[in-house]
Amino acid sequence: MAAVLKECVMLCGTPEALIGAENFTVGVDEAGRGPLAGPVVAGAVVLGKSAPSGLADSKKLSSKRRAVLDVQIRQSCAWAVGVVEPAQIDEINILQATLEAMTQAVARLCKVMGSNPADIIIDGNMTPAGRREGWNWPARAIVGGDGSEPAISAASIVAKEWRDRIMIAAAQKHPQYGWESNKGYGSKAHMAALREFGPTPLHRHSFAPVAQASLL
Repeated sequence: MAAVLKECVMLCGTPEALIGAENFTVGVDEAGRGPLAGPVVAGAVVLGKSAPSGLADSKKLSSKRRAVLDVQIRQSCAWAVGVVEPAQIDEINILQATLEAMTQAVARLCKVMGSNPADIIIDGNMTPAGRREGWNWPARAIVGGDGSEPAISAASIVAKEWRDRIMIAAAQKHPQYGWESNKGYGSKAHMAALREFGPTPLHRHSFAPVAQASLL
């Protein structure tokens, strides 16, 4: 278990009471499919007995409330994230990158818990089953699941907050793009900076606005 915990440092965690649990359900969601810069991140969560109340779709929560819930989730629930960087997004496309991030997150979660889930519920209309090598678990896609299934809501919050922290840190190195506020999405200020300064290695060069900026 020590080796597993070392591997999962900063990318997953679980309360001791959930280690070795059986017949559990994992909620999975992603953050960052649409931005022009930064990684796509997936969260995977198994709700603990003391999971916080008020879980909801991360997009419908205030940033302050989402940050509080993120800490509470990671303290009381088993969780993991998967992160796929822009270079791999460009290589395999954003859909496959999203499914890969989900696969990484669930694999890490299973390792730290020491067992496999009875069920995995994923927000949207598609699962990685049959689409990503390494996905070996039962899974169901639920449209709108981030608003109706607390485990998926928790995963959406963890994924969103994790990605936001990455983009805020990246903004310190590339301040001209406004990532601390737009988080890599194609805001007016971000697009203007792309035209003026060109793309960075953190941009997704396969996305049309970035590819066009490379030609200027």
